[in-house]
This record gives sequence, C-alpha cells and structure tokens, in this order.
Amino acid sequence: MSVMVVWASPNVDGLTAAAKDRIVEGITRAGGTVESLHLCRQKLQSCQACGNGWGPCRQEGRCVLEDDFAEIYDRLIAAQGIVFVTPVYWHDVAERLKCLLDRLRRCETGSGRLAGKPCLLVACAGGTGNGAISCLHNMEQTVGHMKMQCVDRLPVIRFNEAYMLPALVGAGEAFAKKMTD
Repeated sequence: MSVMVVWASPNVDGLTAAAKDRIVEGITRAGGTVESLHLCRQKLQSCQACGNGWGPCRQEGRCVLEDDFAEIYDRLIAAQGIVFVTPVYWHDVAERLKCLLDRLRRCETGSGRLAGKPCLLVACAGGTGNGAISCLHNMEQTVGHMKMQCVDRLPVIRFNEAYMLPALVGAGEAFAKKMTD
C-alpha cells in the first residue's frame, strides 16, 4: 500500500518532524510504501476565488493557478491513504497546510476524487498544547467536507510526547494495516 505523508512545519528538527518520522516508521514496518511531502518546500499559492468565486475547480476539479498544486493533488489521488501532520499555530493548522486544504476542498467539490480515501490526522503543539484538539477538529471538518474517511486524530503535545511519539509508530502500523483489510 502507498501512503502520502504530508507535513507542514518549517522546523525539520522539531516535534512535528519527529511525529512525521514515527508515523513513517510505523507504515514502513507494516510493509507500506511512504512518500513524504514537506509542504514548506513546495510552491503553493493561496486560493484566489477566481471568477465569481469559483473557477474551474467547481466544475472540472482543477485549479488555474500555476504552482505545485496540480502535481500534489495527483499524488494524493494516487495514494491509498493520506497522513496530515501539522504544527499547531493559534489553535489551527499551519498556514502551508491550510493553503493546500483550502484548494483541495474547492477542487473536491468538482471532482470527489479523494472521497472515501482513508486519512490520519496528527497535530503537534508546543508550549501548553492547548490548541491541539481545536486544530484536529478543524482538520477533521475539512477532510469531512471532502468526504475523506478520517480513521484517527492524534494530538502530540509537550506533556505527552514521551509516550505519544512511540505510540505514533503503532498508529502508522495500524493505519497501513487498515488499508490492506
């Protein structure tokens, strides 16, 4: 099975990167193939709400902006499952992931190519960790609009990182096994 792990932290040595690494470890332990996509290295523009608020995204499931979005969208469609890993900024997803999700949601209105695709959501909050649950809720709402199948929501905070990071290996394994069922 192939899994696309999309992560959105500019900090390649932080909590979000560590969480991504553990998920990848679990998926590969279960025999899965992982493609990791670091959104901070992608060229992504914000949705322009072109036309009268909807461009060809609504009718054709494609975006007119010329950046890395079309390639990313094709890779997400080809994957058997998707993992979204984000740092928590102000009780919400990182801006890079928000940008991608906003455009995906519009294109999915016109295509539905991600409908039913299993996804795993991971929110990593430093500091108090108070925003992790709000962030996961927002992510679940967004993937729900796209009719994706959210199989788990995992908060990783400074308080629980000692036991959650190892648990993410198991979560990655379970996610990979779910796709082979």
